[in-house]
Amino acid sequence: MTAPITQDVLTIPRKLPETGRLNLVGLTRDQLREALIAAGTPEPQARMRVGQVWQWIYHWGVRDFAAMTNLAKDYRALLADSFQISLPEMVTRQVSADGTRKYLLRIAGGHEVEAVYIPEEGRGTLCVSSQVGCTLTCSFCHTGTQKLVRNLSPAEIVGQLMVARDDLGEWPTRGAPRDETRLISNMVLMGMGEPLYNFESVRDAMKVVMDGEGLSLSRRRITLSTSGVVPEIARTAEEIGCLLAVSFHATTDEVRDKLVPINRRWNIATLLDALRDYPRLSNSERITFEYVMLDGVNDSDEDARRLVRLIRGIPAKINLIPFNEWPGAPYRRSGQDRIRAFADIVHKAGYASPIRTPRGEDIMAACGQLKSATERGRRSKAQIAAEAGV
Repeated sequence: MTAPITQDVLTIPRKLPETGRLNLVGLTRDQLREALIAAGTPEPQARMRVGQVWQWIYHWGVRDFAAMTNLAKDYRALLADSFQISLPEMVTRQVSADGTRKYLLRIAGGHEVEAVYIPEEGRGTLCVSSQVGCTLTCSFCHTGTQKLVRNLSPAEIVGQLMVARDDLGEWPTRGAPRDETRLISNMVLMGMGEPLYNFESVRDAMKVVMDGEGLSLSRRRITLSTSGVVPEIARTAEEIGCLLAVSFHATTDEVRDKLVPINRRWNIATLLDALRDYPRLSNSERITFEYVMLDGVNDSDEDARRLVRLIRGIPAKINLIPFNEWPGAPYRRSGQDRIRAFADIVHKAGYASPIRTPRGEDIMAACGQLKSATERGRRSKAQIAAEAGV
């Protein structure tokens, strides 16, 4: 049974303690309007001012109110006195041999998260985090070995995209010919954390990201990955409407309980029941099932046949992910022949079954490898294996 949809009370985030000024990044349009009115903007002008400020921040990438030249000087001064435009601090940037970029970002409280930009032929994908650490402890995932510290705010989620656009030089230049080329054409919520355990912040951040007058990524260019927080799946369809990916990874409850412990709360049958309505509710074409290939654990022909039976009736694509190893990992990657045999069974059953090419492994930026640098390597291989039950 899904949780009822609730109407959130409009709240304006707290001011940043170091400046006493409210950060405008991550505010929804309604929140921005209320903030501008509270700072002294006449209510009849508020809608127009929201549009102007919004475009400066999210279309042009401007951080200095003084540069917002279609606003009167006294109004720019009012904005500067009351607000700031603040992004996460880039601590390090690593560039892989394949062009993948991994950013270590520092946020409020000195915490760190990672985001990854993956360039591909004809498109570029930014993988963003939604939490510092993770509460799910999936045994094959490096991020899962770091305990949850806190949820990210909408500003910290949107800020990851803005920092990446800074680094890639992707903001348009005023007066230059319009260029529709997008280095970051897609976004995936597949970084650190479980997005659906931070639903409101993720939803509000995606409202900002999807707005057509700013960052302008369409909902069909955004994929949210969940391990299976069943009560929030219908809300995701109705309040965000982006594409959905599910960290599935096993075909029996016995195995999935070990790999994805949230399965003990919402088992495979319960999860699949919730997923059957998602394409209709969100107007999405299909759901992506993510399946990490672990040698001798979940990669048999029988697993492939069982997977096909389980998802029958759900419009789906199966992403097969060669396990990306990390220090102390208790699993090994399935061999290429085994992965191809598994993919062939799924494909013959009528499902797309692409084998994901690992990206950024040399900088620990591949799927399942993200983890705050300060938290890496604090648990032994024996501890991790014991928790995984292997």
